[in-house]
Amino acid sequence: MTDTNTAAWTGGVNSLGFAKAPADTRVVAAMSGGVDSSVVAAMLKAEGYDVIGITLQLYDHGAAIEKKGACCAGQDIHDARNVADMIGIPHYVLDYESKFREQVMEDFADTYLAGSTPIPCIRCNQTVKFSDLLKTAKELGADCLATGHYIRRTDGPDGPELHRAADASRDQSYFLFATTREQLDFLRFPLGDLPKTEVRELADRFHLPVASKPDSQDICFVPEGSYASVVEKLRPGAGRGGDIVHLDGQVLGQHKGVIHYTIGQRRGLGVATGEPLFVVKIDAPNRRVIVGPREALMTSGLLLEELNWIGAGSLEAAADAGAPVLVRVRSTRPPVPGRLGWHGDTPVIWFDEPEEGVARGQAAVLYDPDGGTRILGGGFILRAIPADERIAAA
Repeated sequence: MTDTNTAAWTGGVNSLGFAKAPADTRVVAAMSGGVDSSVVAAMLKAEGYDVIGITLQLYDHGAAIEKKGACCAGQDIHDARNVADMIGIPHYVLDYESKFREQVMEDFADTYLAGSTPIPCIRCNQTVKFSDLLKTAKELGADCLATGHYIRRTDGPDGPELHRAADASRDQSYFLFATTREQLDFLRFPLGDLPKTEVRELADRFHLPVASKPDSQDICFVPEGSYASVVEKLRPGAGRGGDIVHLDGQVLGQHKGVIHYTIGQRRGLGVATGEPLFVVKIDAPNRRVIVGPREALMTSGLLLEELNWIGAGSLEAAADAGAPVLVRVRSTRPPVPGRLGWHGDTPVIWFDEPEEGVARGQAAVLYDPDGGTRILGGGFILRAIPADERIAAA
């Protein structure tokens, strides 16, 4: 999908997988105001599709205008509108502030207060973008919703499959594991087979006003990466202090609030014992930060919640069979081998080799070990099982 000229329709299946002409295929393009989503809209328009651009206003853009490098801010809405005007498509801005605050920002604060480490970008994809926006696209009579995510949707023997992006450095599969089968039927990801360099070249070729715009780096509603300040604003009094406690029970010092800490953290603890110490557990109800040696971070398995399965067959069958999987526990880490199983009624992942520094609230994303590109689903980490603990699978 790199041709900038509208091609004559010759029948068959169009580039988005529909058996009709592009002109008869309505596409809602989610436009964040960045390069990637702008290129998607321009590509589809150039191919002759009936494209409608939609931008979501997710939070108080009056404050966000001063913040560079975030999506869905005031300047980004302006940029998306300029792109839509230039390529000649209708463009709408939808006010999703209340939905975003309730489904993403409030969840972010509550998850931190519970001693877990949230991933708001996953919640945003899971709720506002792939639920609410998808519903709006259908109400507009669209055949599909196209986004600028770097991930591939392919047609498999049992329906559409989700695969890692061709450009591994841009792959966003970790943040999209919660995509359901029903959503996948309606979604399209035109950039999944393209490297970022080619996307930039396309932006230049289309003469898009955002062609040289830098990529978004931060969580959109977190100024300067200060998670704690956002939590304190949403939940006044959340920064109450407590004890920093060694695994052996010794109180080593005081902290200014559990929201300032995450599992695996070493720097900024403010205590010294002569040995390297890491945050190994956060006891939020008792406002305790528990620290210990690095080996205390080793994990043999994970209990998962909200597990979404889009692999072949059913999750129950895969877990019953102890199906092998590749598991990614951080967006910056490579997937590692493991197996599915059960602990009572809760899905569990057993690592072939212990994994280090796994935080509750983070995502565990599962990939097919045969090639490692297909996303089988994933879930949020409910509990990390210490390497020296053994739980008999049910």
